[in-house]
Amino acid sequence: MTKLAAGLALGAFLAACTTVPTEDTAVTSTGEVLPVISTKTRSMYREFDDGQFIVPAVPRQYLSEERARQYVPYYSPYPEGTIVVDPYDYKLYLISGPNEAMRYIVGVGKAGRGLRGEARVNHQKAWPYWTPTANMLRREPEKYGPVRGGLEGGLENPLGARALYLYRGGRDTLYRIHGTPYPWTVGGEESGGCIRMFHQDAIHLAANVENGTRVIILGQSEAGKYTVPTGESA
Repeated sequence: MTKLAAGLALGAFLAACTTVPTEDTAVTSTGEVLPVISTKTRSMYREFDDGQFIVPAVPRQYLSEERARQYVPYYSPYPEGTIVVDPYDYKLYLISGPNEAMRYIVGVGKAGRGLRGEARVNHQKAWPYWTPTANMLRREPEKYGPVRGGLEGGLENPLGARALYLYRGGRDTLYRIHGTPYPWTVGGEESGGCIRMFHQDAIHLAANVENGTRVIILGQSEAGKYTVPTGESA
């Protein structure tokens, strides 16, 4: 069994171990009725213990069937196991076979649009240590100055539960695909950070990729590329 298949099987097992309502409707404090989500989606983003920390459930207001990780048609030319990041469409794809990929919704900071082309996953870390960059310290000294020495991994660490470190030509790009303790930033553009995912999705992605994995980062003119067959408009 490949790592990708094994990881997906583990996700299915974990989902089966939890009893949740078959439907979930919620109303916000302002009276907004949230869309119904399935048992599967509820289970994928529930609270669970990963062995180091109790990973909190994704709050209901940030979930929908569209935002849940899922297999989708994807017509890229890349082999199974390749990651394609579409920063301008707020999506990340893990190629799972011909014309198919596992799709994750992501949030994108300015740093997340600073790289285009190809990179490799040099290494991964669970609950990684985080240190603000020199640019962060210069831009917002009051915010980042108190933590210039860095933060230990944990539930409030900006890199979240998992981080994939991207290198190009053997050198660190300073570009990360990582979890986030700020679920409201997933699916949109933020001022800081690279490519942000729900903790649950970052853990799932990390479990299904190897060091050395090829990563393709699309540019702005390529937003939505590969979501439809060649020759059709996205």
